[in-house]
Amino acid sequence: MTPIYIEASAEVRYWEDATINGQEDTNGTLIPLRKGANWCPVIRLSDGCVMDWPAGMTADIHFKVCDAGEYWLLDENRQRIAKWSGYYVPNDFLCHGDQGYGDYIIFSVTDDGMIKSFTKPEIVWACACDDDGDDDRGWKKLEGCAA
Repeated sequence: MTPIYIEASAEVRYWEDATINGQEDTNGTLIPLRKGANWCPVIRLSDGCVMDWPAGMTADIHFKVCDAGEYWLLDENRQRIAKWSGYYVPNDFLCHGDQGYGDYIIFSVTDDGMIKSFTKPEIVWACACDDDGDDDRGWKKLEGCAA
């Protein structure tokens, strides 16, 4: 199966680090796609479209996440086919226009739900055969999925 989307479930430390339609989101009550303490967007990998983003809404997002997030690649039916194997934010997938250093989700969303300065990320599959023995990076295919 071919990855089409990335899904994030990121525990945000400071909701006020986002502005929605130019207004600071002090308590995280303005940001779409929030589920409890987590921010849970699904983003199309081909063009950076944030799925189910409300029309006409803009956002500047700079969320500190560190190791409090989970990330999956989804197929065309939005079924999970792979999981991020590292503890930190997959920077190439969730930081556009700035550098998050694995601790932040950083990007801006336009009023049509598109991420500004989006660059289609390269998918690197995790492999236990790395010379250094560190397979804690890249995407691990979920059992039962022929990704």
